[in-house]
Order: sequence, then C-alpha cells, then structure tokens
Amino acid sequence: MKVGIPQETKNNENRVGITPAGVVSLVHAGHEVIVEHHAGEGAGYPDSDYE
Repeated sequence: MKVGIPQETKNNENRVGITPAGVVSLVHAGHEVIVEHHAGEGAGYPDSDYE
C-alpha cells in the first residue's frame, strides 16, 4: 500500500501525521511511504529523519 504524508497547511500548526519511527514501522510492514518535503519540520523532524 502507498501512504502519503502531507505537510500541514493551517497557520501555526506544527503537528505532522506520522513520526519517523512510524514511517519505519510502515516500511518494515511492506508499505511505501511518501512524505511531503518539510512535513515534519514544525514538529522538530527534519526531512533527513524520514529518509
């Protein structure tokens, strides 16, 4: 299954749909995960954490 994680669009919203650890779990379960550029930065997760 393909799973997409978009960046939040509301002003002053810092949440992200999934943490890097959650992405690892999904990938290990055989899913393809696509995270939008800068999606986790407001929550303290740079793009490099999702790679």
